[in-house]
Amino acid sequence: MIKGLFKKGIVFLLEKEARIVLRKYQPKVVAITGSVGKTSTKDSIYTALSKFYFVRKSYKNFNTEVGVPITILDVPTGGSSPVEWLKNLLEGLKLAFLPSLYPDWLVLEVGADHKGDIREIGNWLKPDVVVITRLSEVPVHVENFESPEELYEEKGELVKALKPDGTLILNAEDEMVLSYRNLTSAKVILYGDSKESNLKAKDYEVVYTEDGRPKGITFTVESGDPTSPKATTGKENIPVFLGGTLGKHHVQHILASFAVCKSAGEHLSVVGNSFKNHEPTAGRMRILEGKSNTTIIDDTYNSSPIAVFEALNSLRGLKNNKRNIVVLGDMLELGKYSIDEHKKAGEQVQKVADVLCTVGVRSKFMVEGALGAGMKEKNIHEFGNSVEAGEFLKDFIKTGDVVLVKGSQGMRMEKVVEALMAHPEDKEKLLVRQDAEWRNR
Repeated sequence: MIKGLFKKGIVFLLEKEARIVLRKYQPKVVAITGSVGKTSTKDSIYTALSKFYFVRKSYKNFNTEVGVPITILDVPTGGSSPVEWLKNLLEGLKLAFLPSLYPDWLVLEVGADHKGDIREIGNWLKPDVVVITRLSEVPVHVENFESPEELYEEKGELVKALKPDGTLILNAEDEMVLSYRNLTSAKVILYGDSKESNLKAKDYEVVYTEDGRPKGITFTVESGDPTSPKATTGKENIPVFLGGTLGKHHVQHILASFAVCKSAGEHLSVVGNSFKNHEPTAGRMRILEGKSNTTIIDDTYNSSPIAVFEALNSLRGLKNNKRNIVVLGDMLELGKYSIDEHKKAGEQVQKVADVLCTVGVRSKFMVEGALGAGMKEKNIHEFGNSVEAGEFLKDFIKTGDVVLVKGSQGMRMEKVVEALMAHPEDKEKLLVRQDAEWRNR
């Protein structure tokens, strides 16, 4: 009870200070939500906007009633320490009442663990731009809601909080996301593979190194007004190269960043150039060099049914690899949908993988799905934890293998990647959850 009261007090004070700071400095605020791709979208928007403005983004995926204010105040989390929180609150007061250089734009990720989370944040945040990435039939955190529809309604609270003269940016490939435009009279920009979209992508390709390893993706962004009577009116074609990562779904993150810059009236050709040095988000389909001349696709940040499907789909058509080895940990927080979704994931694995390794108790249902779809039992290996899986794979992988590693963050699948990295000494700058708190869990 005391711990709960302490947290409520901290949240109350952080919010009050954040409100004062927003009123004082009046930055433009981009707020991002959805079931999939929030963090990668946030990072891409940050890269694009930083070409034009002084920008701050949410640290990691700090997107809660605590995470949003501490980004605004530019202070770290205080954990369970009253002393650290007191220091943070004092820093917030200094920012609120003393002169300071403050960002022109804030790029904030906003999530929902429970009903009312986004509504409470939206009531005081009042963003200038809202971006909705993509929803999922079975989203993460659904176990804390009555139904997926209740979670979708909660995401819509951010749209309702949008300023009347703001801009709503929607993924036009998702019909559920498109329905949010009915919640506001603000300007709407659509992106994705749809006739209505203002921003589309074409000519997607995987790019390879001279020795045949995948090194990134390339595509062209097409910008135009689909409502124009002349199809060519205002049309631009901007090439984009995104290094160090795989997956066609990354195109959506980049299109969202173009849309934000378009809403700000900036030159889109400059936006395209900004991604030449874009740092891929850790644990989001990041390409890493593995032991024994293998390639690791590190997608260990988190997991959900739709994200697993996208990750597996990225393996289709890769050139020069000898075996596709898929290492999947449990998908958590799926509630009553857990068994069926793990079985479906196993069925999808059978279509693209030569070998399946699973980690966790729920993943036995992935094995059922894979066997039922025709995968041979000799090509399936089950493990109780990520350390065991990593130890096995160190001796199992061979030259030319591509190893995809994914799982919910509680499964600590980054430990598998660490065991397989050609340069584990670089783990702190390349992998997720490398801070002391996580590594000591």
